[in-house]
Amino acid sequence: MYYGVHTPNFGDYGDPAILADLAHEAEDSGWDGFFIWDHILFWSDCPPLTDPWVALTAIALRTRHIRIGSLVTPLPRRRPWTLARQATSVDRLSGGRLILGVGIGDPVEYEYGWFGEPTDAKVRAAMLDEGLAILAGLWSGEPFAHQGTHYQLHEMTFVPTPIQRPRIPIWVASWWPHKPPLRRAARWDGVFPGKEGEPLTPDEIRAIGAYVAEHRTSDAPFDMVVPGSTDSDDPAADVASVAPYIEAGATWWIEGLSGWRGSLAEMRARLHKGPPRIR
Repeated sequence: MYYGVHTPNFGDYGDPAILADLAHEAEDSGWDGFFIWDHILFWSDCPPLTDPWVALTAIALRTRHIRIGSLVTPLPRRRPWTLARQATSVDRLSGGRLILGVGIGDPVEYEYGWFGEPTDAKVRAAMLDEGLAILAGLWSGEPFAHQGTHYQLHEMTFVPTPIQRPRIPIWVASWWPHKPPLRRAARWDGVFPGKEGEPLTPDEIRAIGAYVAEHRTSDAPFDMVVPGSTDSDDPAADVASVAPYIEAGATWWIEGLSGWRGSLAEMRARLHKGPPRIR
């Protein structure tokens, strides 16, 4: 089991220098991963917000071994070839530590509608699938072309490639109990599920894992990523709350750190207490 922390990229966390410092502190406190949200506008009067790829660059330079990445990047609102360059650059800068989380994007009205971009879920899902195919093709370092509904690329070769081979790991976001995102995740390297209004139960994680396994066509490693929160005041209770998720097949526990749960100082204190690691 690996343990990561998850922060917004706005508000108290809307400064790349602060995020880089937090990632450095997370590494020193025993966490295995540091992941940031990828939003361009979270609501109409959104507080200060930083570009996630600038922030990930800063994070890469302030850390040595911790895994880093975006959870999650709304790929349909990005040009896949631009993201391919950005992600490759961060992967190489970090020595091959990047994980890319992807999804169709939420909240849709602010991520897409306010910029005149498509808001229909089926259209965005199709753009996501095409975008993922383009990322994989460009990261291959081999001649690649794409003629799809939403994107058309003449044959080209993107170099350099990411350090990680065959490519940067991709985790796909989903909302339980919707099944299409789980089938999409089965084609890649991991799933980052969520549930509206309440945390997922271990039984739901077990059901997600079983459904994904039915649709896997590869025997490569696959990550089951569980979002959650612990308060660290009672380490034994925290470990007891995480253990059923491990038994259900989780490979990552992602601790949500957010200003909505308290001040930045309080969240930093939680980070410093370390993960609810089972020894």
